[in-house]
Amino acid sequence: MSEILTKSRARNVFYGGSLFFIAVFVGLTVQSHNYVVSTTPALTDEVILGKHVWERNSCINCHTLHGEGAYFAPEVGNVMTRWGVLDDPDAAAEMLGGWMDAQPSGVEGRRQMPHFELTDEEKRGLSEFLRWADQMNTQSWPPNDAG
Repeated sequence: MSEILTKSRARNVFYGGSLFFIAVFVGLTVQSHNYVVSTTPALTDEVILGKHVWERNSCINCHTLHGEGAYFAPEVGNVMTRWGVLDDPDAAAEMLGGWMDAQPSGVEGRRQMPHFELTDEEKRGLSEFLRWADQMNTQSWPPNDAG
């Protein structure tokens, strides 16, 4: 009785399967890259500045951005939509600047956001970063408007 799966056949199955799944992996990687590139809003200098402000002040230690970060403070991935200023950069900067200038609110029993000494340019950059994040296709994340 001869063996059904010889060493040669086993080797061919291994190499053939490996090549097939490598090709599938490369194809999915290319498709994912093309999807991300075509759906992500363009980065501007203001958005980059805002990202630096976000990182320098460790905002993610309290806030979440598209579900990533801490859950101490509200989700900010859709904050510009919630505030109704997504399509108005000037109103977005003014709204965020006013909110940040009013912190900490001093309301007893509420979580308090610390006061950050940001320049108007940094506040504008942060608002542009949050507008940029809000414009991303997050496939319905967060699951509710409140974040």
